[in-house]
Formats: sequence, structure tokens, C-alpha cells
Amino acid sequence: MISNVFFELTMIFALTITICGIMKLLKQPLIIGYILSGILAGPLFFSLTQSIETISIFAQMGISFLLFLVGLHLNPKIIREIGKVSLITGVGQVVFTTILGFLICQALGFSIIESIYIAIALTFSSTIIIMKLLSDKKDLETLYGKIAIGFLIVQDLIAIFILMMLAPSSNGIGMLEMVLITAVKGLVVIVALGLVGWFVIPPVTKHIAQSQEYLLLFVIGWCLVISSVFYILDFSIEAGALVAGVMLSFSPYNHEISSRVKPIRDFFIVLFFIMLGSQMVFGNILQQIPLILVLSALILIGNPLIVIILMGLMGYTKRNGFMAGLTVAQISEFSLILITLGIRLGHLTNEILSIITIVGIITITGSTYMILYSGKIYPYISGFLSFFERKGKKIDEYKYQTDGKYGIILFGYNRIGFDVFKTLKKIDKNILVVDYDPETIIKLSNKGIECRYGDANDSELLDELEIGNAKMIISTIPDVETNLLISKKIKSQKKKPIFLPVSTQIEDVFELYDEGVTYVIMPHFLGGTKVASMIEKYKFKKVKFKKEKEKHIAHLKKRKEDFDELDK
Repeated sequence: MISNVFFELTMIFALTITICGIMKLLKQPLIIGYILSGILAGPLFFSLTQSIETISIFAQMGISFLLFLVGLHLNPKIIREIGKVSLITGVGQVVFTTILGFLICQALGFSIIESIYIAIALTFSSTIIIMKLLSDKKDLETLYGKIAIGFLIVQDLIAIFILMMLAPSSNGIGMLEMVLITAVKGLVVIVALGLVGWFVIPPVTKHIAQSQEYLLLFVIGWCLVISSVFYILDFSIEAGALVAGVMLSFSPYNHEISSRVKPIRDFFIVLFFIMLGSQMVFGNILQQIPLILVLSALILIGNPLIVIILMGLMGYTKRNGFMAGLTVAQISEFSLILITLGIRLGHLTNEILSIITIVGIITITGSTYMILYSGKIYPYISGFLSFFERKGKKIDEYKYQTDGKYGIILFGYNRIGFDVFKTLKKIDKNILVVDYDPETIIKLSNKGIECRYGDANDSELLDELEIGNAKMIISTIPDVETNLLISKKIKSQKKKPIFLPVSTQIEDVFELYDEGVTYVIMPHFLGGTKVASMIEKYKFKKVKFKKEKEKHIAHLKKRKEDFDELDK
């Protein structure tokens, strides 16, 4: 038996590695590769999943560890930090998507319970996928990135409540009675565990963290114990794992715990999605294509539109509304877990799982490309989005500048722009700083520095800045597409200012020079050149290196003082 399971896992992982390699080439999240591998490994194709019971246990552990890690990043204290816009947008999108999804399912003949499950499954977006995509785009610190992460956290908190409502013993109990009993019991459990998390977990983990191996052992045991407690109390194991993670989020070592558990989660979660794919049935799936297309359109178009409308009503620019809206244009792991639990409780059939899984593949694939190429998509639809934007001053413009002309425009302050700015002031006082981090802009404005919030990849912003009137433009943004856009805007002007962008790739440098850029700054090569020069000059004279060290420390202290002064 053991040898059979081992052989099956070997074949399954070999298949998964191949499929996921293709997904990487297509710039798609690996979750799609996992699901497709499950379909291929299932009875419809290679029939590699014979040891169903064993793989199912592994799969459930994968769900538990996944939700445990989600909970680790849901410290309740963050609720105060996500802001009104994230709360209103997060709740609003969940409510409107649920209503629209329910009405669509009812119109297409699904039962009430099936319609509720499907509608709720459509509301959740993948925090894990969006975090990865925004991180790859270096957009986590942008305003829209912060808002998006905020309302995704709101969705995760709503998911905790829904998972707790799915009690295994709920069959045969009236809906209202079941909800009331579960809500009261759940509130008592959460309050009790919350007190443990607040007062007990921090000092305990501080002591345990002295041994890394013991910390990992404790964390796994904690997840399993709390999940088992929830199971005994007739809640779902998955809800228990999520709450276990939230409790450990109070620990000062939550990030270290997360990094330790991720490899374990990655192993088991692969088996969950493979199990998910292998359970899909395609008998009547052709008849469900209209439903799949409608639901996919609701998520890919309807969800972003809801966010754009809500943010527009709150006074945000159409660009931030559009960028944030794209982050909800897919369903999440929660959606698939919800449907799986519904099947386990006897509320749904495998056909519903197949429908939602296909919708997931379509929307995750589509939204990934939409988010990656949002900067290129936006100019084409910007005019249509004006309808959803309130007239007058926007609350996210963060414009602290006069309407005069600027001799120098600096894109990006917190990178090398910090050092460059001090030199620029010596040659021209008329400087404008443009940065996509609203906190940086507010700090600069408090110091009397002319600045404005904006993304250099926004064609409309570049037109508004009248870059043709500047004598010099510096971009500390290493993204080649952004710098190429600025260069093309400069080439279209009558007067062409000096343009100094930053790049980290040699291939990109040649492309920028072909475009007519004045000079490309390469920080890594400049640093390497300086070190090489020092070695050639000082050779083995340790005293000389120590003097350079003292100069370096003095420079870093001065820079830190300047940063601290900016934060005041």
C-alpha cells in the first residue's frame, strides 16, 4: 500500500512539475498548473489518483495549512489601518457580487442553496495571487495597491465568518436556528481564543522561538490542535486552521512562523488542487458553458466595475479605481474550498465544483494578464471610465504644487532620488518630485517640497506635467516600459529635455539608448566600478579601507538623519 502511494505521488509530482513549468513560461500563477495537473491525473486521462483516501487526507491538510498562513497575516489590529475606502469597497463588492450572482443562478434554474454557494464563491478574490502580482510589479506601496490589499483583507475576514457557518452538524436544522446557534457559539470560541492569542501567545512564542526546530514543531501542533477543537465543537476544520493562524498573528514572530510553514503548505496544497481537479466531472459541462461564460464575465468585468463605481463615488480618480478593480477580477482559493466543503456537507454536487473550477481557471488566467498589462490597457479605456469619476478635486490626487513650469522633474524619491534631490537643488530650485507612494508625498509637502502623487506609467499624468517645458527629467524607476513611455513622450515634444532613467538590465539599457535616452544610470554597475577602483587604488592597505569605511558611515548617518527629519 505504502509503495503504491509513493509511486502515485511520484507520478503526480512529475506531471505537476511539467505542467507548472509551462504555466511559468506563460506568466500564470501555479495554482492553474495544479488544477490542470489534477484533471490530467484524474480518471478522465491518466488515472494516477488511485489512493483516493490517502490523497484526500493530504489535501485536507493542505487546505488547513493554506488557511493557517492566511490567518497569520490577518492580525485584527490591521482593521484600524486599512481605512474607510478598503472597508466600504470590500464589503460593498462582496454584497453586490453575491446579489448579482444569486439572481443569475436563480434565473438559470439552480436551487436556492446552490445559488447561495455559487454567489458567495464568486465574491472572494485571491489575496495570495494578488500579493504576488503586485509585488512583481513593485506596486505594493502604491495607493491602489494599499487599498486593494485592504479590501482583500476585508474579504478574508468575511470568509472566516462564512467558514464558521458551515458546521458539519448543520444538516436537518433550520437555517435561522443554525445560523443563530453557530454565531453565538462561534462568538464565544473566538473571544476565548482571542484572549489567549492576545495575552498568552506572545510570551510563549518568545520563549519557544529560541529553538527554531521547536518553534516549527509548536506551530504545526498548534494548527492541528485548534483545528481539532473546532471539529469537536462542530465547526469545520478549515475554520479552525484559519483562526489558529489569526491567534499566532499576535506573535512578534509571525513572519518567521510564516516562512517556516510555507514549504509544508506548498507540498500539501499541491495535492489539494490536484484532488480538486481529479474530482471534476465533464458529463454535462457543455450544457453549462453559457453559465460559465456569464459567471466569468461577472467576475472579469462586473467585479472591477463595482470597485470602480464605489471608489468613484468616494471621490477617487478613475485610474486608481481601475487599477484596484482589476485585483478582484478572479476567484480565490476560498471559493474552491467553499464549494469543496459544500460537497462534503451534501449541499452540492461535483458538477458545481467543475463549473466553479473552470470559472476559476478562466478568471485567474484572464485577470493575471489584465493586472500585468494594466498600464497598457488603461489608456485605451480611460475615456469610458470618466463616467464613473466624480467631478472636481479628487481625494487621492495629493497635488502639492504650483501651476508653474519646472526646470527639473524627478520621478521616484525613496530610491536613489533621495541623494539626487540634494544635488538638483544646487543647480535649480524649481524642482517637482513625483512619487507613487502617498505617504512620501505627504511628508515631502510638509517640508515645503513641491510634489505630487502619480505613477510615471500614466500617460495622462505625463501630458498634464508638460514635460516638454523641463530642462531635465530623472527617473529612478528601473522598469523599462515606464522609462520607454517617458522617452516617447519626450520625443513628441518640441523641446527635448535631458532624460536620465535608471536601469538594472544591460539589455534594457541598449533598448533605452536606441529610443534616444540621454544617459542611463546603472546603480549596480556604478557601485561595482567604485569598489573596483578602491581595490586598485588601495590594494592591501587596510588603513585606507578603514578611512573609506568612516566616510561611508558618516554618509549613512547623515542620510538617516535626513530620513528621520522627513518623517517628523
